[in-house]
Amino acid sequence: QVRLVESGGGLVQAGGSLRLSCAASGRTFTSSRMAWFRQAPGKEREIVSSIGWSTRATYYADSVKGRFTISRDNGKNLVYLQMDSLQPEDTAVYFCAASDGRSTSYTYWGQGTQVIVSS
Repeated sequence: QVRLVESGGGLVQAGGSLRLSCAASGRTFTSSRMAWFRQAPGKEREIVSSIGWSTRATYYADSVKGRFTISRDNGKNLVYLQMDSLQPEDTAVYFCAASDGRSTSYTYWGQGTQVIVSS
């Protein structure tokens, strides 16, 4: 059974930092792309960042470029999202997602972790 479990969310003041973690289990992710999405109240889910599991190719949404950094630890099946210079508009539930092998879509999803940035 594939599981993605996020952790690291919380309440932080504007300008602060948080590091989200995603622990993946239940299958091998050597060819999977991993991503972080977020969904703010009343808005659609949007992709924040992604990383190729074996290629290290990364993607960032324009809104987080220069502030967020995605990384992964292949040996521990962990994916991280370092979030710096957080702003109130970053407030959302953040979800970890994984593709099924080299598929271009994301098949596996975590339950999400709440991030609240106060002004």
